[in-house]
Amino acid sequence: MPYEVKGNIDEVSQQQLTQSNESSASINKISSITDSENLLTANQLAKALNLEAHVEGGYFRQTFKADHRPTIATQNGDRVTMSSIYYLLSAQSPIGHFHMNQSDIMHYFHMGDPITYFMLNTDGSLQQTILGPDPIKGHQMQMMVKGGTWKASKISSGGKYGYGLIGEAVAPWF
Repeated sequence: MPYEVKGNIDEVSQQQLTQSNESSASINKISSITDSENLLTANQLAKALNLEAHVEGGYFRQTFKADHRPTIATQNGDRVTMSSIYYLLSAQSPIGHFHMNQSDIMHYFHMGDPITYFMLNTDGSLQQTILGPDPIKGHQMQMMVKGGTWKASKISSGGKYGYGLIGEAVAPWF
């Protein structure tokens, strides 16, 4: 491995990471790089990622479409095997309204405030999952939603960042 970790798992906040003969940096020092006075705003992030308003609420941009591969036949016509998007909820657009996708979707938390998802499963049960940065608080950093599931999402309008950014990988394409 190109990296050497010194210490044990119980001392992870104090571990030293070294690569080759370069000087080491502590995880505490690395994590202190975040400066709360220089937080990105939702508008800055949306502009940097070239996001546009989404009909379901929030903002998005498709980042990948597997149109270089053969399509697959579905009940809703031929589709590419996978696509991926950025999806941003912000204090200005805090709700992703209920909708149902035909395909399975993996959600990946990237940054910002936690986003709460509400899923109405095909058996009628309601599931609530929070995608967020802190697994100690019960946040999930990934979530799979099966095709045919109704879902909605919301972000608190009073969060530290004022936005939550996720990625979605959809197979087959929307």
